[in-house]
Amino acid sequence: MALEEKREKRPPVTPMMIEEEAALRNGSRGLPPGPWAETAGPRPRTTERHIAVHKRLVLGFAVSILALLAVTMIAVLLSVRFEDCGAAADSPPRAGGNGSLSGAARQPPGAGQPPGRPEEEVRGGEAAEEEEEEEEEWQRRRELPPWARPRLPRHLRPLHYNLMLSAFMENFTFSGEVNVQLEVRNASRYIVLHAHRMHIEAVRVAEDKLAGGVRVARTFFYPQTQVFVVVLNRSLEVQRSYNLKIIYNALIENELLGFFRSSYVIHGERRFLGVTQFSPTHARKAFPCFDEPIYKATFKISIRHQATYLSLSNMPVETSVFEEDGWVTDHFSQTPLMSTYYLAWAVCNFTYRETVTKSGVVVRLYARPDAIRRGSGDYALNITRRLIEFYEDYFKVPYSLPKLDLLAVPKHPYAAMENWGLSVFVEQRILLDPSISSILYLLDVTMVIVHELCHQWFGDLVTPVWWEDVWLKEGFAHYFEFVGTDYLYPGWNMEKQRFLTDVLHEVMLLDGLASSHPVSQEVQQASDIDRVFDWIAYKKGAALIRMLASFMGHSVFQMGLQDYLTIHKYGNAARNDLWNTLSKALKRVGKSVNIQEVMDQWTLQMGYPVITILGNETTDNIIVISQERFVYDSDTKPKDPARGDNSYLWQIPLTIAVGNTSHISSEAIIWVSNKSEHHRIPALEEASWLLGNINQTGYFRVNYDIRNWRLLINQLTRNHEVISVSNRAGLIDDAFNLARAGYLPQNIPLEIMRYLSEEKDFLPWHAASRALYPLDKLLDRTENYNIFNEYILRQVASMYLKLGWPTNNLNKSLVQASYQHEELRREVIMLACSFGNKHCHQQAATLISDWISSNRNRIPLNVRDIVYCTGVSLMDEDVWEFIWMKFHSTTAVSEKKILLEALTCSDDRNLLNRLLNLSLNSEVVLDQDAIDVIIHVARNPHGRDLAWKFFREKWKILNARYGEALFMNSKLVSGVTEFLNTEGELRELKNFIKSYEGGAAVSFSRAVETVEANVRWQRLYKEELFQWLRKSLTQ
Repeated sequence: MALEEKREKRPPVTPMMIEEEAALRNGSRGLPPGPWAETAGPRPRTTERHIAVHKRLVLGFAVSILALLAVTMIAVLLSVRFEDCGAAADSPPRAGGNGSLSGAARQPPGAGQPPGRPEEEVRGGEAAEEEEEEEEEWQRRRELPPWARPRLPRHLRPLHYNLMLSAFMENFTFSGEVNVQLEVRNASRYIVLHAHRMHIEAVRVAEDKLAGGVRVARTFFYPQTQVFVVVLNRSLEVQRSYNLKIIYNALIENELLGFFRSSYVIHGERRFLGVTQFSPTHARKAFPCFDEPIYKATFKISIRHQATYLSLSNMPVETSVFEEDGWVTDHFSQTPLMSTYYLAWAVCNFTYRETVTKSGVVVRLYARPDAIRRGSGDYALNITRRLIEFYEDYFKVPYSLPKLDLLAVPKHPYAAMENWGLSVFVEQRILLDPSISSILYLLDVTMVIVHELCHQWFGDLVTPVWWEDVWLKEGFAHYFEFVGTDYLYPGWNMEKQRFLTDVLHEVMLLDGLASSHPVSQEVQQASDIDRVFDWIAYKKGAALIRMLASFMGHSVFQMGLQDYLTIHKYGNAARNDLWNTLSKALKRVGKSVNIQEVMDQWTLQMGYPVITILGNETTDNIIVISQERFVYDSDTKPKDPARGDNSYLWQIPLTIAVGNTSHISSEAIIWVSNKSEHHRIPALEEASWLLGNINQTGYFRVNYDIRNWRLLINQLTRNHEVISVSNRAGLIDDAFNLARAGYLPQNIPLEIMRYLSEEKDFLPWHAASRALYPLDKLLDRTENYNIFNEYILRQVASMYLKLGWPTNNLNKSLVQASYQHEELRREVIMLACSFGNKHCHQQAATLISDWISSNRNRIPLNVRDIVYCTGVSLMDEDVWEFIWMKFHSTTAVSEKKILLEALTCSDDRNLLNRLLNLSLNSEVVLDQDAIDVIIHVARNPHGRDLAWKFFREKWKILNARYGEALFMNSKLVSGVTEFLNTEGELRELKNFIKSYEGGAAVSFSRAVETVEANVRWQRLYKEELFQWLRKSLTQ
């Protein structure tokens, strides 16, 4: 349907509208040209010659003037006028408009000038006085006015948006007209909706039926809550439907949120594209809307752009109308009910490849033409088709839209965004060249795609009521990353194994801080929303879901999820809706567990418990099980002073088994709900050991008495395979972290490591590598570091010799037959090179030298990042310059990423400083990659102080660039500070926090606690560790 045809569907003209238009022509002040404002004709001037002609003409003319003034005053008093963007009518009108809707759409906003930012403009005196009077009235009533409240008032509900956009890519501006159909729930004369960083030209409110328009008294922005307020002359009537029409324009920003621009170079030519990122609160930057997830509505979008571009949105294109001047308007089909944050569109020059699922869903991958030509998107396209079919079968709910587009963009704040029907990915997380991509890179791409596709059900089809339960979508998507990858690669055992090291162990580091927060946390205002998007929501949410699935039974859990999605599809749900549905699923199979009662303790309390299992020396077969909150630094004051750590209690599904040198019993489950409990364990003999949290399905740590730890260490040394792979990894991680927090002697985890020389499975090695990493960073600047270094090399040496190096596999399939074996080899090589194994260093240097001399890269794919980093750290500046040159010349995104990270491995502080300074040049390093550069330099012991200094000096620039982007600021603050560990660095951190301006308060609070724990460990445990290491190395 053509744009002009759409315009014919406005409410019919009524006498009241004609009266309003007359008032506009006679009484408005500086109304910008628009569809409802016509230019008033010039008034004839009175001259002396006219007066001399006849006195009656003078008198008549005077009467006319008085009458005209009277009419004008009445119109002003009645406030029958349209307001411009700031309600002051003092903003400059948009140049280039011709007074019609068509003309407004055709001209770039401001004729090449940036649109006004009404929040930043000074309102006119009369409007400001009216606003002040209104606010005083609300203060007298002891109420916040509706526009000053953290949430939108509930008296209106949007039913449908008709949004028409014109994108001007030559000057990066866009204009829009939005028509919102509103349902009135409670009478009010205020329309309050979100709008931010845009210039609003005209506003109109009309009833959908023949009753006509509702007069607008005034409009204004309220920047504190990012809302736009329309004040009416009368209240909207309950259970009536109205149409709100707003014409506006704004910039296609050079940033990472809202409707923003990105670019790429092809054949020496820089090309631009525009793309959206609305989650969680940035749709309001692209169009006026009710920007909260509860306000689901349908959307009809039309995008006008130059014919050299194409446009994409959530739904397929219904019709395209081509114009003679080289422009085209794409009209998209109407969406189902959805929230604003996963609405999306893009304007680009991309090409695509497509496939179709068994159920007829068209899947396309759009990317740069050269990437499509090379087939870099083929892997993602093929697994997407398979994954849609997997989810449709698992959830028993069909994919809800006719198509799904995957869009690969050069610049994006996150790995990806799950917009319904138009998922956007940064190129590094979706494009894959089989000839130069490692297994690790393939795994990363796979899991990001699995995650975003899960959101098409958890998040898009069923949406959290409010951001406090963001984990309802992010936790499920993160959990299904592993379930979905197991579907694609059944032999990889992702959910049973890799989940432990990549999710459970990682989030427990964060959640063991006193400054942590519950997975469900109260969100009062927009500034609170960003902080709920962290690893607690993603990874702890996923770990709790995995624990829940385990104690419910996976088939019952799956049945409950199917019911949940069916009941709440196209709507919103809260955590209690999930708990109730899962409890009903359990009842259907004859089990009675109050899921809400159990899970509220896990979702509404911060942190997690450490279970301690002690043998009772006086009574056979009786053990004492106690629980307390695990914290790394017991000296840290609790986040909630009214509630000490002793008041935390959980209902814990503790699985437990008894073992001996050759056998382990089947597991039993004990529900632990008290501080301390006694339990009888049958067949518990003197030489038997206990093992808790079987396969680490529970979200807690397990500690034992020293006798039981000794028995477990002995078992690992004699026959480790009696204990499952998952529990071997769990014992390593628990021991290292219990020792770091002071629950265990420092030697216990290092003694456990000794058995690794016989360990042939990847997971325990991976757990050990991850657990060693923070310990290494605590010690890497100490004078006795070589003692620790030598101990680790001894543990790694025999397995390094057994496994050797991979051969060059350029001609082999990317997905090799033995994923576990190749990942184990990679892990051992990484440890060997990191801790200075001479053969490892020689091999890396040889491979780099061969590449430089032959200009042919024969380095095996799976260890390229290790070789690049080792070569840069060992060899001279010429190698750094060679890697720098390759970083600029390669077009493969996977290669570009590891080349950039390798540059941070240098021992040369001048080169590190040079790289830090270059990182803020967007032409050299993409915005989203600059953070990784700074963090990787901070992880380098030769660059830690440089990165910390650079961070403090450039904080204003960094905060301005990343402050609004979820994760980015917190990732940066954590990455730069997490391994600071001296009293001096702690003082510097605290002094900086006192002086810095704005942003990331929660992240800095967490950083202080982390550095305090590091300093405390150095003071209390460092010497104990070195004494044991010296003794061990001389034996």
